[in-house]
Amino acid sequence: MENKAAVSFRHITKAFGSKVVANKDVSMDIMGGEILALLGENGSGKTTLMNMLSGIYHQDSGEIFVNGKEVHINSPKDAYALGIGMIHQHFKLVDVFSATENVALGMNKKTTGGTKEIAKAITEICDRYGFDVDPKKKVYSMTVSQKQTLEIVKALYRGANILILDEPTAVLTPQETDKLFAVLRNMKADGKSIIIITHKLNEVLAISDRVSILRKGEYIDTVKTSEATVQSLTDMMVGQKVELDIDRPEVEDKKLRLSVEHLTCLDKYGVTALDDVSLEAYGGEILGIAGISGSGQKQLLEAIAGLQAAQDGGSITYIDPATGKEVELVGKSVSDIKKLGVALSFVPEDRLGMGLVGAMGMSDNMMLRSYEKGVGPFTDRKSPRDLANKVKDELEVVTPGISTPVSKLSGGNVQKVLVGREIASDPTVLMAAYAVRGLDINTSYTIYRLLNEQKKKGVAVIYVGEDLDVLLALCDRIAVLCGGKLNGVVDGRTATKEEVGLLMTNLNTEEKEGEKDDNNESSH
Repeated sequence: MENKAAVSFRHITKAFGSKVVANKDVSMDIMGGEILALLGENGSGKTTLMNMLSGIYHQDSGEIFVNGKEVHINSPKDAYALGIGMIHQHFKLVDVFSATENVALGMNKKTTGGTKEIAKAITEICDRYGFDVDPKKKVYSMTVSQKQTLEIVKALYRGANILILDEPTAVLTPQETDKLFAVLRNMKADGKSIIIITHKLNEVLAISDRVSILRKGEYIDTVKTSEATVQSLTDMMVGQKVELDIDRPEVEDKKLRLSVEHLTCLDKYGVTALDDVSLEAYGGEILGIAGISGSGQKQLLEAIAGLQAAQDGGSITYIDPATGKEVELVGKSVSDIKKLGVALSFVPEDRLGMGLVGAMGMSDNMMLRSYEKGVGPFTDRKSPRDLANKVKDELEVVTPGISTPVSKLSGGNVQKVLVGREIASDPTVLMAAYAVRGLDINTSYTIYRLLNEQKKKGVAVIYVGEDLDVLLALCDRIAVLCGGKLNGVVDGRTATKEEVGLLMTNLNTEEKEGEKDDNNESSH
């Protein structure tokens, strides 16, 4: 029996203002009981299209059909009534509430019953699809994977038969990704329609049945996954042949640039986030930092940049390439560290929360790096303007103009502005955290190329990433953090994805044995 379309888009157009057309005359189908991957470069209109299906936006023209019937979706409530749920990258959960309480939020108690009934329903959903959710567990004590699982359970509890997942594996380990995919296959077998927005093409090939491509807001084609390759999908997304090999030049003239010893940092709640970490970064190499979300990556980079206080006993030593002189960074101000050539290009979940001012355009945001270079009371505006145009052209930033507030740009384009500015600052140590998060594959490879160019110049590049395939292809060495501790440093050329994944989730057994021996000695 042939599957019927669960969702049909017909001639959908959506514009923001007079200059930005996010979707233009899009017509495509999502079939019942399938996993459809939605691909496209940044700004291609993927999320906008799905936001219209989930009731966040409304189309300017065109029709949406659900199970063959034309519908008008004006709010997320309308979408849920039609059995449509969207799981966003940034979870909509209340940290201090339990799983059950989060599911109950916004529900009518008369029709759903009390928390006992909801907890029972959660358990039944978990048993049916293979989820692992404790109804009593508080959200603040959950892992990222558990929070995502709870979001999916919440959507299923509300009756969703069509689920949209936006970058679902962005912060998952390989093992957690495999577990999620097993659950999605169970949901598909139960007749659910699942749409995945992602930039990880290997995962697209592993999980989806079909792949739909958008380019610059227009629908290009839908192909069977079994007939696609990473290369063919990339070429369709970009519209031309793209070289997909990540270059990894051999390390030449390797020189110690940064030495971190016994570094311990606390998070904003006073809990130890980084625990006695020691590592070294060399000029002329890319040092990767791997770890599940919240393992101390943020605190490590911020401590080096002077944004995070180190606890007593911790040391961060910078070796000046010009003089060979050792400089202690702990206790120095952010501006003093920046003058030494230590640049932090950090792309957090709140992209505009650090590094860029949303109300400013590209030109003014570039000037944040160079305003001190003005003469007297006057700031130099020409250099930042030239740099803004250079970043816009080289990284293909989609913006009406360099004076347009960056808050008006898509998340991917905001990242391009931030990363481009930091790389252009001519650093001796460049820290890039999540630099390609949410970026399409073509732009991601541009960023990898820029990082390798810095490496060839003798810059010490510290790269925090989520995609283990990229870390293993790009980095010379990979330091793995687990629960705030350094759990090992592996060779990027010989390590395997499984080896790094295990180090991310299991503290080193040798360390535990050492602790046991110490305890035995102290007891005698």
